[in-house]
Amino acid sequence: MFSNARTIITIFGFHIRVDPSWILIAGLITWSLYQHTFPAVLPGLSSWTYATMALLGMLLFFASLVGHELAHAVTARRFGVDTRNITLFLFGGVAELAQEPARAMHEFWIALAGPLMSLALAAMFWTFAVLGAVLSGVGPVVEVLHYLALINLVLALFNLLPAFPLDGGRILRAWLWRRSGDILAATETAAQSGTVLAYALMGLGLLGLFQGAVVAGFWQILIGLFVLAAARSSLDAQRTRTLLGPRDVRALMTTEVVTTEAGTSLAALVNQVMLPKRIGFVPVVEDGQLLGHIDTDVINGIDRENWANTTVDDVFVELDQAVCIPPDLPVLDLMERISRTGQRKFMVVAGSLLLGVVSLSDLTRYLGLLAMLGKGSNAAAPTRTWSEPSWTQIMAD
Repeated sequence: MFSNARTIITIFGFHIRVDPSWILIAGLITWSLYQHTFPAVLPGLSSWTYATMALLGMLLFFASLVGHELAHAVTARRFGVDTRNITLFLFGGVAELAQEPARAMHEFWIALAGPLMSLALAAMFWTFAVLGAVLSGVGPVVEVLHYLALINLVLALFNLLPAFPLDGGRILRAWLWRRSGDILAATETAAQSGTVLAYALMGLGLLGLFQGAVVAGFWQILIGLFVLAAARSSLDAQRTRTLLGPRDVRALMTTEVVTTEAGTSLAALVNQVMLPKRIGFVPVVEDGQLLGHIDTDVINGIDRENWANTTVDDVFVELDQAVCIPPDLPVLDLMERISRTGQRKFMVVAGSLLLGVVSLSDLTRYLGLLAMLGKGSNAAAPTRTWSEPSWTQIMAD
């Protein structure tokens, strides 16, 4: 999802990453604090002081976002749900969980953990601000602490709105899921709430534009579009998971596999196999044993004039676990692997025996057929991704 993000620190085993888009929102927040927020509450200070306050406020705010996401990740780990990364990006922070909770109460506590952390941080910063004011009076440090207390409180309350995919929307889905036992129906209802919030934000943004608040209005429209897309994609993903249910790759693999032998020349492979069969990925089999594979990437690395005197045995890719999967691998796990690695074709193997091949196009066709037939498991299958955003649009005014 964030291919250009870079890890800046690892905390409790979780990689904290920064996406390049974060630079834009970090700059916007710093500029807003420097130009408006702190000069309004504490006038008469030097530009250097305001700049220092703004930079400190921005950094501690994003540290608070990391704390919010860490609370989700640590709680998820408590319930056996792994978290790959915590990423800061344009719209805030996101905890990238490897799979969603299998039980409604697990989702409830994971979703609630973030706002509880933000409330705790708000209380902590407010306490420090009060103590600082008592000991030394109102000053730059106290105002920064007041700002952090307020922003964490707003962050917690905003995330508790019952609109999917905010934390409150996930809490709503968990409640509906536990009551009905149907995660798809619960997701549909929660996604509708997210859609309502998205259109409300976009409406407010348009109103702001007409009233002259160009930056704030435009930002609210962007956030609304993001929420709308997140709600719809989450619903589509859940429908896919429900359709697939507990199926494994045996259900969609191709068993009549076109193979080649190690002694075949590349010219013969291309002209007699790849072009006539319209395939770009060919397993290499010798005496019934799978040796590896050869594809267009390998062949394109060989000069065409050398194809006739180069054999498959000279250049094929030996057995690689990156493209080998067992027949009992759940299709949901296959989807996750495709998303994570970008690999589009896999060999289904048992030991060194080739059972079949499966590709992204096979998966797409299978999903389309399931959707047309209206079939699928009614059981709530374990979900495979959870990205819960912590919003920064509250900073844009």
